[in-house]
Parts: sequence; structure tokens; C-alpha cells
Amino acid sequence: MEINLITSNKGKLKEFKKYLEPQIKINHIETEYKELRSDDSGEIAKDAAEMLANKLNKAVVVEDSGLFIEALNDFPGTCSAYIHKRIGLKGILKLMEKIDNRICYYKSAVGYCEPGKGAICFLGEEKGTIALEEKGNSGFGHDPIFIPEGSEKTLGEMENCETIKKFRRIAAEKLKKHLLEGG
Repeated sequence: MEINLITSNKGKLKEFKKYLEPQIKINHIETEYKELRSDDSGEIAKDAAEMLANKLNKAVVVEDSGLFIEALNDFPGTCSAYIHKRIGLKGILKLMEKIDNRICYYKSAVGYCEPGKGAICFLGEEKGTIALEEKGNSGFGHDPIFIPEGSEKTLGEMENCETIKKFRRIAAEKLKKHLLEGG
């Protein structure tokens, strides 16, 4: 079985390969597309999957993920990639200065769609806290400031963080189960 994963993020590609292969082969497609603006990750992933499946005329998988910080009303949320590019981890840590509530969660929404059909979505979440400073070089995105629940280290400090990270793996495993059981 094969899927077509649409992403320009090499870190996501690496994680999906780790979670799905060898049972499901991943064909990587890098293409630009306009993303829906919404506070709902699932809505964004489903919209993109449906649009791309029909445009490319093949079954596709897209993933939308974000870091949701409780004290900042779930900011940066579905705008995480954009905010990361604009202000980076240092900017997020600056916003968190003097804030005691550092509870947050990572959320992944994996959209799957076949041409001419409606998209379906698989969700995964992982709770944690925002670190006081950047730590580590592993992973990508917000990993150097995200401390998973039950840990004292950031994902960035964990050498094999893609095997430890739960939020994207949970969503990818739901997709895998769906595909292998015949959807």
C-alpha cells in the first residue's frame, strides 16, 4: 500500500516514514497550496486534503499541527508555522515571560482524501509545558521549548524525539489503522 504525503517539512516526512513504513510506503510530494485559515486544525487538514486530492487526482495525506498555549488563549495554535517563522522560539518565550501557567499541548490533524470523495481526519494530542528557555537541537519546530507531560526535558533535548513524540504518531497510527483495515 502507498500514500502520497504532501509536505515541505522534512521533519514531518521523517516522522511519517517512521510511523507508517514498511506497511505503508510514503510517496513524498512537495507542492505549494493555499491553506484555509481556521482555529480548527481538523478543518484545515480536511480542506487541504480534499482540494489536493482533486487537483492531483490521487489519494493524499496532509498534516496540520500546532502548539497551543493555555495562558495565551491557545496561541499560536493553527498559526504555529507562521508565528515560528515570524518571531521564532525566542519570541514565544518572550511572550511567556512572567507567566506562571505554562501548560500547553501539541495537536496534529492528519487529513486523508481520495479524489472525488470527502476528506476524513485523524487527530492526535500531547500535553506538556513551555520551557523557560530553548534546550536541545533534536526535532524541529517548537521541540526545543516543549516539555512533554511526565518529563523534565524538552523534546529538543531527546535524541530520538520522533520516537518519543506522541501527538503526530497518534494521528498517523489512526490513519494507518484506517488504511490497513480497508477504510
